[in-house]
Amino acid sequence: MFLGLDIGSSSTKLAVLDGESGRTLAAVAYPDTELEISSPQAGFAEQDPDTWWHCVEQGLAKIAATTDIDLKHIEAIGISYQMHGLVLVDDQQQVLRPSIIWCDSRAVPYGDAALTELGDDYCFGHLLNSPGNFTAAKLRWVQENQPKLFTRIDKVMLPGDYIAMRLSGQVTTTASGLSEGTFWDYRERAPAQTLLDHWQIPAALLPARVPNIGEQGVVSDAVAAQLGLKSGVKISYRAGDQPNNAFSLNVREPGEVAATAGTSGVIYGVTEHNVADRQSRVNTFVHVTDSEAQRRNGVLVCVNGTGRLYSWLRKMLATGGEVSYPLLNELAAKVPIGSEGLVFHPFGNGAERIFQNQNLGAHIRHIDFNRHGLGHMVRAAQEGIVFALNQGFDVLKSIGGSCEVIKVAKGNMFLSDVFAHTFASTTQAAIEIYDTDGAAGAARGAALGSAYYASANEAFAGLKCIDVIEPDAAQAEQYQAAYQHWQEQLPVA
Repeated sequence: MFLGLDIGSSSTKLAVLDGESGRTLAAVAYPDTELEISSPQAGFAEQDPDTWWHCVEQGLAKIAATTDIDLKHIEAIGISYQMHGLVLVDDQQQVLRPSIIWCDSRAVPYGDAALTELGDDYCFGHLLNSPGNFTAAKLRWVQENQPKLFTRIDKVMLPGDYIAMRLSGQVTTTASGLSEGTFWDYRERAPAQTLLDHWQIPAALLPARVPNIGEQGVVSDAVAAQLGLKSGVKISYRAGDQPNNAFSLNVREPGEVAATAGTSGVIYGVTEHNVADRQSRVNTFVHVTDSEAQRRNGVLVCVNGTGRLYSWLRKMLATGGEVSYPLLNELAAKVPIGSEGLVFHPFGNGAERIFQNQNLGAHIRHIDFNRHGLGHMVRAAQEGIVFALNQGFDVLKSIGGSCEVIKVAKGNMFLSDVFAHTFASTTQAAIEIYDTDGAAGAARGAALGSAYYASANEAFAGLKCIDVIEPDAAQAEQYQAAYQHWQEQLPVA
């Protein structure tokens, strides 16, 4: 059996995979309610890394208490994690400050300044991105604003690196992880020394590299005993949540595309080329299946306020009692395409990459008290999320990406028929829906990385498509009109 951990900003999901059948034997999440994101100032977003570790501990305890699975049969562990977070530890592996997570906007000016100072040719030729709002820029913010703390840093990590450290006692990272922080030089296939030198960041702060898929270490005996695992369990897979989501859906080769609509929304296409968008609206990272033998990058379209918008809307409506997501989906289904002119822009969760890191805020426009009700607002929210993602998908296609099929997991926003059909008809791509998630994908990656499976094709033999949603040709004109109306109202500076 193989364990997958998916370390999110809302919760941690855990899955146990039976390698022989390829089936998920158990899937749990902890906690049952969404984790808090601290925002000590406007635009800030932080979480305590120890909270993520507590979620791992409690999630494993939940599996042990609610299933007949013996955790001592776990052979290897795979880790998926929220991307772009900054975790800092001292030489005793103690956390120095709360993690500055993915939706934090404070580092935007530092990344923008580096783009100007280092120039387009370097940033888009070597980093394939502007330093933008990524992990390296967040580290620069700490260097400038918390200089005493900066001098105490022994290692800089991403959230998944931190969990691997807690499991093994070793501090490591991956090329894919370095790329998501803009610490990676694609031409040199090495850490981005020019960027580090420019910001006077010692290269020694970066951990040693291990393969994305392959042996990364073993769980320490003390931690294994604490968690109820046997001695010698391998850590054999690690990836940011979006490369992992694509991997979970067997999106490994050039031209294949995955999407997800969890807390944030993403469209992710695989390419064999070093592709860069010089306006920084989409971003390129090293894909989890990249190797010396075959180059694989992922081009990522991201909208921060996807499920985050939907959860916010549900909470606002639940002041008089519980409001469920299925009820919201039912209300949305009763409203016609285009929400009768009501427009929702879902940009209330930090700076948005597709708008060059502008922090636009969320907006509801054209409310008519005599026409619009709750169902209109809910449908407009779902349509706004799709339209925002399609805005980025248009950019992806403009730099050479194309796709007739998008693979998604049956979960989050794709549980809504309105959302799924709007997504298919707006992108004009068939949507293949699979019964998997990030934790199950990480468990499958652990099995592959520990050499239980001889090949990726063998690893994905048990993954099945459970539904296909085709674009609705009869309603294409209505969706395109609604999308155009939504675009015309964008509050872009």
